[in-house]
Amino acid sequence: MAFLDTRHKKKSLTLTTLLLSALLLVLFYIGLTYMDPPEENGISVNFGTMEFGSGKVQPKEKIQSKPLDTPPVEPTQQEVAEAVEEPVEVEEASAEQEAPAEKLLTAENEEAIKINQAKEAKRKADEVAADAKRKAEAAENKKKAEAARIAQQKKDAAEKDRQEQEAKKKALDEMMGGLNKSDGTASGSEGDDNRSGDKGQPNGDPYATSYYGSPGSGSGTGGYGLNGRSLVNKGKVQQECNESGRVVVKIVVDRNGKVTSAEPGVKGTTNNNLCLLEPARKTAFMHKWNLDSNAPSQQVGFVVVNFKLGE
Repeated sequence: MAFLDTRHKKKSLTLTTLLLSALLLVLFYIGLTYMDPPEENGISVNFGTMEFGSGKVQPKEKIQSKPLDTPPVEPTQQEVAEAVEEPVEVEEASAEQEAPAEKLLTAENEEAIKINQAKEAKRKADEVAADAKRKAEAAENKKKAEAARIAQQKKDAAEKDRQEQEAKKKALDEMMGGLNKSDGTASGSEGDDNRSGDKGQPNGDPYATSYYGSPGSGSGTGGYGLNGRSLVNKGKVQQECNESGRVVVKIVVDRNGKVTSAEPGVKGTTNNNLCLLEPARKTAFMHKWNLDSNAPSQQVGFVVVNFKLGE
């Protein structure tokens, strides 16, 4: 083409085409604004189909026109009466028809109101019953929880007492060196063998220094018992009266082997005369055992003092 013979013209055509395309797209999406037409106002005019007319009834169809020279026909009295009576009959009929409907509507409304009132009363009664049930259940649960709490407290107190008693028994058994438990049942293991057991004879003396043999008729003045400890020193206080018998003294020994307390007249005593108990207690304090750092801080043992006549 002759008008695109140069390179600049071709570029100008391309640029012009692109700009026009962009402008068309902008106009297509944005468009031109316009004003809405104003609202119509004024006076309504009834356009009929004739140049004359009379009455207040608007015809729905076109009335056949009559010649202008024809005089208007005056309605007769009968037609006027019929025209007047017809609306009255229609109104009366309408009133008669509306009265039962109004009555029926009122009755239905009253019945609906009664039904709604009954439903509302039932709903309130159900709410009151449900509330009372919830309160009763809450009170019952609270009562059960309180009873369970009291029972648990009693159980805990009983368990605490039991544990305290067991602790006391264990402490006493430890103080006694494992010779006996406080409930009277044998415990521990005593002997010079490698097997566990209580070495000795059933009818023997638990405070004897020998595991075998029968009691002899010697003139020994007493004996002792302290588990795992050897006697280092002992003595005897003479009685001030002429009595005979055996007095067993319960002693408590510390780790240094010193007697810290003595209680005469415990089980195994054959004579509880006061003139024998006091010398036996003093005799127990004269006993001394070996030092043992592994021994209990308060180890319980026994000292047996035999008194004879004429001593």
